[in-house]
Amino acid sequence: MTSDIAMKTDNSIGTRGAKIVKASEFKATCLKLMDEVAEGGEEIVITKNGRPVSRLVPYREKPESLLGIDRGRVDIHGDDLAPVAADWDAESGNNWDDVL
Repeated sequence: MTSDIAMKTDNSIGTRGAKIVKASEFKATCLKLMDEVAEGGEEIVITKNGRPVSRLVPYREKPESLLGIDRGRVDIHGDDLAPVAADWDAESGNNWDDVL
């Protein structure tokens, strides 16, 4: 859903590329903007006199536990706990005086 509201993206006020809406425009189109954020997932920064005063972000349920939160998002290739075939300085017999 794309709106005809005068939104812009501006990094000059530290909004990290979020859409920016003036408070007066937000007041007039609040419900429409809430629907857009819920559907699209992008946050909107609301400004007053050119200064950010609030953020409208999509609601997300907090997980009961952080364990398994990334299940299905992370792929493991190979054995992460297997020894690495690399020479470490500690095993080479050199000390810091030799390196410097």
